[in-house]
Amino acid sequence: MSDWLEIVHGTAPLIVSIPHAGTEIPEEFQPALRSLWLARKDADWWLPQLYGFAEELGATVIRTHISRTVIDVNRDPSGVSLYPGQAVTEICPTTTFDGEPLYKDGLGPDDVAARRVTYFEPYHAAIESEIARLLRAHGSVVLYDCHSIRSRIPRLFEGELPNFNIGTNKGASCAPAVEAKVLEICEAAAEFSHVLNGRFTGGYITRHHGRPERGVHAIQMELACRGYMREPAVPDEANWPGMFEADYARAMQEILREILSVLVKKELLF
Repeated sequence: MSDWLEIVHGTAPLIVSIPHAGTEIPEEFQPALRSLWLARKDADWWLPQLYGFAEELGATVIRTHISRTVIDVNRDPSGVSLYPGQAVTEICPTTTFDGEPLYKDGLGPDDVAARRVTYFEPYHAAIESEIARLLRAHGSVVLYDCHSIRSRIPRLFEGELPNFNIGTNKGASCAPAVEAKVLEICEAAAEFSHVLNGRFTGGYITRHHGRPERGVHAIQMELACRGYMREPAVPDEANWPGMFEADYARAMQEILREILSVLVKKELLF
């Protein structure tokens, strides 16, 4: 573990990536920002707690403590949009998901290249290193990329997002058996809604590292926050984020446990 990158080395053929739960903003970046609350508003809140069982299953867990406002390690570094024609944020975001400016007038992230070297490249190098280690041990590996987002963000999507949003780059990032099994579990969870390759089909992590032809099966799970935490109708500094409540989160957490319990099984990939 570095001061911002945490890696738990597991033995199962499963890597759990948590790229957006970080809230740390180094002091050198803070003066240019309008508000630290705005800068942390779009974090994937409480995912380390929600997926706290992953280590028990033998999964490798990779997460960053750095806020996505500093740099988003799930964006294409070339600047190519992951979702052409739809609103997205940049590799170093200048607005929140709601379109609110993050930086004071005349200021912005003018050191993107340095941030890439410091944060982006080491995160992906860690993923590649763990993939290589687990491929040597097992011959195949699943990369499960964890995300969450508020249920209603009109700038990004219409209406209310389903609870479980499974992304496999339209089937290109993993074997059909991996996609089918995760979908089957979500379909059986009648109390929650789901969609496969809907608004979110998988970000840069899923698309870049998913190579089923060489035994690397990547899948993204984007959760609507309401499934595991209380969501206000209008988030503000007084009500967002809410606290993590284990009892409230338990129903969704049990489904996630079932998903990961299947993905650690080597026979799923052969």
